[in-house]
Amino acid sequence: MEMRYISTRGSIKPVSFSDAVMMGLAEDGGLLLPQNLPRVDMTTVNSWRNLPYQRLAFEVIRLFVDDIDPLVLEELIESSYRRFRHPQVTPITRRGDVFIQELFHGPTFAFKDVALQFLGNLFEHLLELRDERLNIVGATSGDTGSAAIHGVRGKERINIFILHPDGRVSPIQKLQMTTITDPNVFNIAVRGTFDDGQAIVKALFNDLDFKSEYHLGAVNSINWARVLAQVVYYIYAWLKLNAHGHESVDFSVPTGNFGDIFAGFTAKRLLPEGLINRFVLATNSNDILARFVNRGDYSKSAVRATCSPSMDIQVASNFERYLYYLRGEDARKVARDMRNFDETGRLDLSDQRRDVAADFVSRAVSEDETLATIRDFHEQHDYLMDPHTAVGVHAGLALREEARPMVCLATAHPAKFGEAVHRAIGRAPGLPPGLADLDKKESRCVVLDADVDQIRSYIREHVKP
Repeated sequence: MEMRYISTRGSIKPVSFSDAVMMGLAEDGGLLLPQNLPRVDMTTVNSWRNLPYQRLAFEVIRLFVDDIDPLVLEELIESSYRRFRHPQVTPITRRGDVFIQELFHGPTFAFKDVALQFLGNLFEHLLELRDERLNIVGATSGDTGSAAIHGVRGKERINIFILHPDGRVSPIQKLQMTTITDPNVFNIAVRGTFDDGQAIVKALFNDLDFKSEYHLGAVNSINWARVLAQVVYYIYAWLKLNAHGHESVDFSVPTGNFGDIFAGFTAKRLLPEGLINRFVLATNSNDILARFVNRGDYSKSAVRATCSPSMDIQVASNFERYLYYLRGEDARKVARDMRNFDETGRLDLSDQRRDVAADFVSRAVSEDETLATIRDFHEQHDYLMDPHTAVGVHAGLALREEARPMVCLATAHPAKFGEAVHRAIGRAPGLPPGLADLDKKESRCVVLDADVDQIRSYIREHVKP
């Protein structure tokens, strides 16, 4: 069957995988999804046993891609993971009552590398084929920015403009972005929140004339290829645990933007029923997603600054993809819902709670609980985690069921959040090579208001259309 991609809002013609990657945000303002999600049987799953991560990634990703030569796709994937520091790419370790899957062994010490190394190589390949240029515009709450910049720095046909909330990312996160001074990299600190930056990015993509004239591309998880690359490590985790006798697995995922956990939801639908049971959706005090799961209340409130800043989000960009399935794949209902949300800042989805409960349970984790989890795991299990991972571990332990193993996703190296770790254990973590000397490097960044016209003008000044 031909693989085509559609918008959650239903107002574009189906497009190919490559066109979906280059489009980023759908031209009707929706998010792109496969028209039909692939499904595999146990014969296929069994054929994936004992595959190295890179080969498994190829086998999974090619189910969604039919317009790139398989040999080219295989090389793109292989080259994407050559710079990872662990041979298993996303290794799993057992600590106490949970399994921890470490997703931070890439170049920027964050889970975003798993997808953005691949996306950077994919962009480069497609631009070469089409003899085109691309101007990437993205907003980050911390880790996406540095991972995206490292994925495309120095690439001849690409410029990248990354917006981060001024003063609301960790010092290490800021330095990882602003010390990359390649001429194709532009860092913009926005006077506002991540949600302000994300709203600006969406507004730029919805300005179709500007998007076309300046060849805008997306690296945020609004880009389907980002989500697709993350599907792989859920399947990898199931295969590893199944090899030790576990038939079904739960996952705890710290999430603010719903992208990582939506990748898990996609993996669950791809695999035979029951292999992945359910997901613990873990949030910090910015709890819009926890309120949605527990009460059907998807409504904006003020963004609170926490020690897990990458989750300090009140509008989850990828939620619309899940809403599409929650509404029975009815794009008209999704478009109506998103219009209502834009107008009122609220959706009442309480009538869908039973359907949601089949996939998710949720827990909002406080600052004290986050720091206590870092401290307790360090003392009891000789394991140091960053605050985002601690949010996921705390919620995973609280909602764990004895019948199945709980896999908690470790999304960043603890050294990226030294201040929070210091508060928890009384000392800062040691900085690994690659992070230790960032403060000695040249840094480049511009500070602008959270104003779409200012950002549009800045892009115009630095790019030839």
